[in-house]
Amino acid sequence: MENQTAWLFKMAWRDSRRSRSRLFLFISSIILGIAALVAIYSFGDNLNRDITIQAASLTGADLIISDNQQPPVATVTYLSKLGDARSSEKSFASMVLFTKSGTSRLVQVRALEGGFPYYGEIETSPSSAAQSFKEGSRALVDKTLMLQYGAANGDSIKLGNETFAIAGTLNGAPGQTGFSSAIAPIIYIPLATLEKTGLLQKGSRINYTYYYKYNRPEQLTKELKTIRKKAEKASMEVETIESRKENTGDSFRNMTKFLSLVGFVALLLGCIGVASAVHIYVREKLASVSILRCLGATASQAFLIYLIQIVVIGFVGSILGALLGTVIQQVLPMVLKDFLPLEITSRISPLAIVQGIVTGLIVSFLFSLLPLLAVRKVSPLNTLRAGLNEDKIAQDPLKWVVYLAIIIFMAGFSYLQLREVKPALFFTAGIVFAFLILAGIAQLLIWLVRRYFPESWSYLWRQGLSNLFRPNNQTLILIVCIGLGTSFIGTLLLVQDVLIKKVSSSSSENKPNMVLFDIQTSQKEAVASLAKSFKLPVIQQVPIVTMRIEEIRGITAAQAKKDTTLDLSYRSYNSEIRATFRKDLTTTEKITAGKWVGQFQANDKEIMVSLEGRYAERLHVKVGDKMVFNVQGAPIPVVVGSLRTVDWNNIQTNFRVVFPAGVLESAPQFHVLITRLKTPEQAALFQQAVIRNFPNVSIIDLNLVLNILDEIMSKIGFVIRFMAGFSIITGIVVLITSVLISKYQRSKEVVLLRTLGASSRQILVITGMEYFFLGAFAAFTGIILSFAAAWALAKYNFETDFSPQLIPVIILFFCVCLLTVGIGLYNSRSSLNGSPLEVLRKEI
Repeated sequence: MENQTAWLFKMAWRDSRRSRSRLFLFISSIILGIAALVAIYSFGDNLNRDITIQAASLTGADLIISDNQQPPVATVTYLSKLGDARSSEKSFASMVLFTKSGTSRLVQVRALEGGFPYYGEIETSPSSAAQSFKEGSRALVDKTLMLQYGAANGDSIKLGNETFAIAGTLNGAPGQTGFSSAIAPIIYIPLATLEKTGLLQKGSRINYTYYYKYNRPEQLTKELKTIRKKAEKASMEVETIESRKENTGDSFRNMTKFLSLVGFVALLLGCIGVASAVHIYVREKLASVSILRCLGATASQAFLIYLIQIVVIGFVGSILGALLGTVIQQVLPMVLKDFLPLEITSRISPLAIVQGIVTGLIVSFLFSLLPLLAVRKVSPLNTLRAGLNEDKIAQDPLKWVVYLAIIIFMAGFSYLQLREVKPALFFTAGIVFAFLILAGIAQLLIWLVRRYFPESWSYLWRQGLSNLFRPNNQTLILIVCIGLGTSFIGTLLLVQDVLIKKVSSSSSENKPNMVLFDIQTSQKEAVASLAKSFKLPVIQQVPIVTMRIEEIRGITAAQAKKDTTLDLSYRSYNSEIRATFRKDLTTTEKITAGKWVGQFQANDKEIMVSLEGRYAERLHVKVGDKMVFNVQGAPIPVVVGSLRTVDWNNIQTNFRVVFPAGVLESAPQFHVLITRLKTPEQAALFQQAVIRNFPNVSIIDLNLVLNILDEIMSKIGFVIRFMAGFSIITGIVVLITSVLISKYQRSKEVVLLRTLGASSRQILVITGMEYFFLGAFAAFTGIILSFAAAWALAKYNFETDFSPQLIPVIILFFCVCLLTVGIGLYNSRSSLNGSPLEVLRKEI
């Protein structure tokens, strides 16, 4: 047995002497896929390690208790006795005025008192400002705001009625990411100065947060159960270092899973290249196999000789991919830094390297089996009659076993990443479906070209087109690989366009582009008058009442939490709801079930409310079900009278819960006013007037939102393009590999053409035409798939109209075509350099 194994390895080594460069080309297709996986696995390992190490600095405290409404006096008294050191914070959205430039912006104000953070630090420039801002009316301003508005340390800003000197630039805070600073830039002020601003008014939406440090961690462990019970009773949220570590780990573990699947797609793309390349390699070796059979080698021995070659080269390729992935992993933290609230190290992960190499070996083995099965069917008679066993090879039943093994492997790998059966099956089915569609379209195109061959075209065009269905053509593999890569990029471009359009449509003519909120009831008429004085339309003015759910179908929050068999989520009770009341439906609403009731009469027995349809589904309620809402401490029993669909794409006040008029008029409330401004200058003057006269009123400038959205989409797009780049580059590598392999198959064709008098120019034109058709078909197929994917995402995920921009897609089409032609011509040039006789001697 040992002698036979040694003989097999020796024969594999000897047979590979003339083909090692081509064998490496075969396996080079998976190097980038392995590199992507190893980079992502390493990133995931480092992320988990760094979350554990930096968990304390993510929270900044041992214990955090928060709520979005003022806790009762008894609760505040209890909270004041916790921990060995404590800090408190009140945070809310408000307008800030930069006095030097006279410009304003909606920001997140954090009024802080105490020594928070107890772990990590508030990063500022200068560093001393992290402490000095707590003295007097001084502030820390987020660096993005400082850059946007040309502010410098020492300048002043105005919040409400109080002017603050900028003590320093805020570079970072515990748990803050690049995205959070872009969406809601932070300004820190001392809590003691908050009253002077006049921003704390009845109905103001304020978050109350309490931070605690324990000198003895065991003391917190001992008290935590009691703290959670009291906090739950007061509807407050409790967070510890451990819970933050777990939540952060879960969040970014999901991101790592997604990135791993993206890398896996790149690997599968390369595996198709491996299968195609090995298929051509095996066809070249059929004569050698038949000679081995004549010399006494069995079919299984011949099969094992070439399997050893592929697996060994696959092992080498996996090692190279793992090394490349380790290098790429040094870049990933920089690419994803805007998404991460902590600093990620770039340590080498031995476990990730082993995982990558093992995965590479498995895919090399699996995807080379299909073409290698042909070796088993080669007869010694093939030395005399080539093609004798072609029908037997095509009908080999074992190929279906290999197909099944490949699908099982994909499903198993997907499950290991997602840890859920259903998503893993959907992911696997999606990949198989995409490959089948691309392969089917490729076969259809080949059939159409052969069936409707343009006999009237010139010779060069006809020769280039006929190469698409010649023996040993690469049409199928190239259309699948390049088409899938094109579909990734195309989907990205189209989805980005959909998301931008979804919001930017609101800034079109006659659509509102500015929202004023936190307007007190006493200010309602005055704010409307101010808008009219600027000749601005009051498009909508709506009251908003804050409330929580007390009961759903007689079930309380405590019951829902204890009884896991109930179909109600505890979070449904704990989340804050902003509802309104009115007599009529708006143009964005439509009743789908029940009957709309817009007015509550004194003699009515029940209050009939209307719920947004999807919100009702999440609550598992239907028309006729009873609920109890807690409105600022007052329980209000209601009945679900109707369900509505809401067009959330329109920039106006839409609500999940709408009460009839005659119920909430006396409840604590604030108002929202929606208007439209024509020019940036008019917007700036109006905002300044609002801040001067109504400092508590906050403003959302939709044009600014669009700019922020564009910046965020650019960052997200870059990350997706970076990851999709593995698939695109893998597709290019597969293209190069396939062209190089097909070059050996074409040498006779080129010799015949040159012997018959074809010039180098004519051969280049024929080759260029062939690769143009390949690139065009691949790009067209991929773009059609991207249209289908983007349409589905727009319709079912984003629930918006799909009206794609064609120019970026057309540019993508021509780029893929040019790239395909360029690579084809570059790799075909060597066939033209040698003389026909030289090539024929090599063949002999």
